[in-house]
Amino acid sequence: MSAELSELSAVGLIPKESPSKVRKDSKSITIGIPKEVSDQEKRVVLTPEAVGILSNNGLSVILETGAGLQAKFTDQDYSDAGAKVVYSKKDALAAQIVLKIDSPTLEEVEDMSQGSCLISALQLGRQSKEFIEALNSKKITAVAFEYLEDKVGGMPVVRAMSEIAGSTVMQIAAEYLSSVNDGKGLIMGGVTGVPPTQVVIIGAGTVAEYAARTALGLGANIKVFDNHIYKLRRIKQLLGQQVYTSTIDNFSLSQAMAEADVVIGALRAEKGRNKIVVSEEMVANMMHGSIVIDVGIDQGGCIETSKVTSHDDPIYRVHDIIHYCVPNIASRVARTASYSLSNIFTPIILQTADLGGAEEMIFNYKWFLRGVYTYRGSLTNAYLGRKFGLSHKELQLLLAARY
Repeated sequence: MSAELSELSAVGLIPKESPSKVRKDSKSITIGIPKEVSDQEKRVVLTPEAVGILSNNGLSVILETGAGLQAKFTDQDYSDAGAKVVYSKKDALAAQIVLKIDSPTLEEVEDMSQGSCLISALQLGRQSKEFIEALNSKKITAVAFEYLEDKVGGMPVVRAMSEIAGSTVMQIAAEYLSSVNDGKGLIMGGVTGVPPTQVVIIGAGTVAEYAARTALGLGANIKVFDNHIYKLRRIKQLLGQQVYTSTIDNFSLSQAMAEADVVIGALRAEKGRNKIVVSEEMVANMMHGSIVIDVGIDQGGCIETSKVTSHDDPIYRVHDIIHYCVPNIASRVARTASYSLSNIFTPIILQTADLGGAEEMIFNYKWFLRGVYTYRGSLTNAYLGRKFGLSHKELQLLLAARY
């Protein structure tokens, strides 16, 4: 019988087993997690549980001591999960793939390995020409995680952080409306016999959705403005209620803001810097003691009177209107945000290890490619090129030349 089978196989009547894909050695890939330099940043990209998964799959994780403390993860937690805890930032930065929240400083870039991969936030508003040149001089492939896409075209990191920011922003508003913080002395929402708080939300994306859910749950009245009808239609469907929606025009928006206790700037630019849709005159016409929270301040904000603040000094007043413009709101709830980020990056790092490195990820997955802004000594982001007067190259052409 075996002789018959071998004859059939020889003439092609029985298919031969196809050779299995040989997995590249992922053990050679090291992941570095340096401690964030900024006191304002309390998140960490990977939790100890995620490090455990990576370690079990043969990857080496190098963590700078104290990197997870602000999110309430100890060095011992990471060590038990299989990470190598180091006392030198240089050791963590020398890894093949460096994971950060904030973009690195020029000094940190200097300590990174030649030709390594950086995955962090780009933070357009804070970048300089020198930063791009420093990355290119070391031929670092830099990936902005806020531009990474998923398989259906969504932006997982942006959405996750937007969900957290949207849910948190109404808590912030409630803090500064209270008399304890010299606010208007209002409760967020309303009680029997007292008119509810008036909330204006500019934008109808993820931040707006979660801010609206929280505001409605507290009993506030909301008005949502956006220039995309499909977004307004979608947010009404997601909320499951007939809420006030409008396109952005000066008259309607100005009138709504004049009656508002809270204004949330939740617009996000798809490319480059946000457009200003709220003028200083509109802010000046608001009721004294009201609060403006510009969630998109990391992209320049959508309110003319907005300027970046910090967690240590989060507010300022213009025309007696409280302004809260902290760019990393999700860092207020660092542990929740870290778990959320870790859920996104753990499978990405595993995929990268399976393929043999970040360069293979760029070549195989368009959703990963979209986050790349420097590649092997070349700037590949057209907006950054225009902003800093630097020449840029199309990444697709660079990849084509690779083969």
